[in-house]
Amino acid sequence: MGRGVMLLDKLKVLLEMIQFKLTIFAMPFAFTGAFLAARGLPEARVVWWIVLAMVGARTCAMGFNRIVDRRFDARNPRTAARALPAGAVSLAEAWAMVLLAGLLFFFACSRLNPLTLQLAPLALGLTLFYSYTKRFTAWCHVVLGAALAFSPLGGWVAVAGSLHDFPSLLSLGVIFWVAGFDTIYACLDADFDQGEGLHSLPSRLGKETAFRLAGGFHVVALGCFFLTGWQAGLNLWYYAGVVAAAGALLYQHILVKPQDLSRIHASFFSMNGLISIIIFVATCLSLFFESSPP
Repeated sequence: MGRGVMLLDKLKVLLEMIQFKLTIFAMPFAFTGAFLAARGLPEARVVWWIVLAMVGARTCAMGFNRIVDRRFDARNPRTAARALPAGAVSLAEAWAMVLLAGLLFFFACSRLNPLTLQLAPLALGLTLFYSYTKRFTAWCHVVLGAALAFSPLGGWVAVAGSLHDFPSLLSLGVIFWVAGFDTIYACLDADFDQGEGLHSLPSRLGKETAFRLAGGFHVVALGCFFLTGWQAGLNLWYYAGVVAAAGALLYQHILVKPQDLSRIHASFFSMNGLISIIIFVATCLSLFFESSPP
């Protein structure tokens, strides 16, 4: 009984270390791609393997990020209490989680179709590569966006087994949506990054300029999401969702300012999770009412 409790406690620490709950950011976009490919609800078997692939990929990527950044995290007052620098998780335990999650990802992809498995190394490789980009480019936020842009693409391929007719503007929108909110979030570490020789848009351009650039990213993202409706043949239900997502993005920019980052966690965790869900739900409603727009 005691050993079981210890293992459960360790699992909780590992899941907290990788912010497992934030899988919600990318998962709805994977389902958006899958539902668009199926023009409705995909097979239950496909949905199951998509969920496992997304959980495996994100767990692997976040665990790897914590491992390669552990020395920086230990020196940063904001992150020093994270599991690895604090000693709550050993390096061996973190690597075991990363390897097991990577195996889960590839196994889930293998259960879908050949193209999904062929794209898997590229998708996971880009996500892992992102962890090193702050060492040499301030545009690391765009690389993270490109990594998460595989979510709707992967969902589509999991159902369709091909790239034919994939609404590429959806993935392009995800790139700029992620680049925008990650630029805002990076403002928390702008001073630390400068001192450590790490790169980010806030540390290079200053917080105010970075905020303006993040706003520009989000305008482009909304434009891409709006045009996705045209590219995918969706109706007014979808466009209503894009308008709601625009409101959530606007609120995010009202809530957080360069001079006051105190509410950034509410912005980062609540609003961005809501935006991905809004786009997914709007897509579902559009497909459900495909022949009878509101």
